Amino acid sequence: MTEASVSTRRIEWQLAELRDLVVETPRVKSLLLRPAGWPGHLPGQHVDIRLTAGDGYQAQRSYSIASPPEDELLALTVERVKDGEVSPYLLDEFRVGDQLELRGPIGGYFVWTSASAAPLCLIAGGAGVTPLMAMLRHRYRSSSRAPAVLIYSTRSLEDVIYHDELDAMVLRDDGLRVVHALTREQPKDWMGHRGRIDKSLLAANCFPPSQNPAIYVCGPTAFVENISDLLVELQFDPLDIKTERFGASGE
Repeated sequence: MTEASVSTRRIEWQLAELRDLVVETPRVKSLLLRPAGWPGHLPGQHVDIRLTAGDGYQAQRSYSIASPPEDELLALTVERVKDGEVSPYLLDEFRVGDQLELRGPIGGYFVWTSASAAPLCLIAGGAGVTPLMAMLRHRYRSSSRAPAVLIYSTRSLEDVIYHDELDAMVLRDDGLRVVHALTREQPKDWMGHRGRIDKSLLAANCFPPSQNPAIYVCGPTAFVENISDLLVELQFDPLDIKTERFGASGE
């Protein structure tokens, strides 16, 4: 699939069946879905899902795709939103064999494929790691040689989504680094970054501007705006910084 084909194809609603449910953290699960007819996607794209109640009331939300194009099932990672009407249903009531409506893939700007040889700098806040994980999974499955770093901000280690998988990726791939920033709780023996991602952390871990890295930033709006400002202050080209943001449901 190419970016051009994504932008010109008409996107229809279709049914998708839940095949498995993976617990990622106490507040996050991944839904593994089989759509009725999936055209394929690019890492970084998202889908719309639609739920319809018995009385006809409908609720619609957008979720980033966490799975790489190579996977058979489509993975959507859902974080519980306080007082939400969609995430509690998906996390607590949606069962294997149940169906929902979805349409996609959507988006052609915030995407990355292994065709790019530039260094890859991924910066995530909370559940913003989801589309970036699709990129890392694709990078691994395609045997890309592009060096990559994920700088990932969460409240605590317990809130790190895909924690075990990220650790395993680093162990088997010397071209990948994962840097954690814990903003609220740190283990007593924590040797990593404490607090929010700051300019010094970015300068020390993102590839230098002279290497023209591909930079992707995803997270809550305030997080994305702050990181983008810091990157520009560090002399990164604004045109090399791709961003995606969502409401303040994470950190």
